[in-house]
Amino acid sequence: MTKQTGQQRIQKAFHHKAFIPFITCGDPDLATSKAIIRTLAANGADIIELGIPFSDPTAEGPVIQEANLRALKNQVTTDDIFQMVAELRQDLTVPMVIMTYANVVFSYGTQRFIQKAQEVGIDGLILPDVPYEEKEEFNQVCQQYGLAFISLIAPTSHERIAKIAKEANGFLYCVSSLGVTGVRSQINTDLGSMIDAVRKANPTIPVAIGFGIATSEQAKQMSQLADGVIIGSAIVKQIGQHQQKAPEILADYAKSIVQSIR
Repeated sequence: MTKQTGQQRIQKAFHHKAFIPFITCGDPDLATSKAIIRTLAANGADIIELGIPFSDPTAEGPVIQEANLRALKNQVTTDDIFQMVAELRQDLTVPMVIMTYANVVFSYGTQRFIQKAQEVGIDGLILPDVPYEEKEEFNQVCQQYGLAFISLIAPTSHERIAKIAKEANGFLYCVSSLGVTGVRSQINTDLGSMIDAVRKANPTIPVAIGFGIATSEQAKQMSQLADGVIIGSAIVKQIGQHQQKAPEILADYAKSIVQSIR
């Protein structure tokens, strides 16, 4: 049987509306991160985004910034995270993607980073600070190793949406709101027309909406427009509050999101 690539595993996750949670690895510690990933997978997560802590995360709001700082205080390294993924992969099949910044990849060495990610069982890479025009040096290496280099579109992308969508692989990350990540009481962007533009340009690419989704009601609303929902700050906030007890709290939260979108 031919081994599936990361891109194929990610696309398969969209056979129904996908729940895509995000965590910052090493917050509050790596053992708890591992337990949280297992809990999320057991309670319906279809793809899990793993944040590699970085000292200057440009698109992140205060909740995720603080999580980055807590993880960095624990001296969590990229290699520690790769090791954690390798251990999880002994029995966990849920697709996992890394979300980090270009600097983290550059300082590790782009080829070395992506090769190592593929070896430990990572399926895709998201670099929110790399614009479409500069993606090729990362995308090329990702293609070489079968990883999806996941592109983002934002409310300001306008005429670039079609271009980005045409070349997208894995899934397309649709940023719901301008500004940084964080929980929002309401999302007012005209997401419908953004997603229509994607569908016209590339009918087969799944679209997941992220930034600002926190409640099962918001998740339900967004899942009616898109193929999946991404939840970061609301999860990271609960990890910050409950620390080592977060896995048991997040089990119920994940179940409530999954029930609302399917």
